[in-house]
Amino acid sequence: MADTATTNIEAAVFRRLLEHLDSRKDVQNIELMNLAGFCRNCLSKWYMAAAEAEGVPVDYDQARELVYGMPYQQWKDQYQAEATAEQLAAFAAANAK
Repeated sequence: MADTATTNIEAAVFRRLLEHLDSRKDVQNIELMNLAGFCRNCLSKWYMAAAEAEGVPVDYDQARELVYGMPYQQWKDQYQAEATAEQLAAFAAANAK
């Protein structure tokens, strides 16, 4: 497969992942971390690192706005719930390994 086609496919998949996460605002970041080992904030950090590797300045707030589809504080205020004791314990156990 040509490099351009691969890049276009990967970009389309990334956009679809963001659309899917946007459609599932009920899924909390801690749940993503506990089940998949990454969350929306991780995607934001990966985006920022990839931009930096390309010489494109993107700060964390800009990257989070791209991933969350709105300013992070707005998303947090509207959709983020407090983590339960069980979620926090699962997160701690996964990170203790």
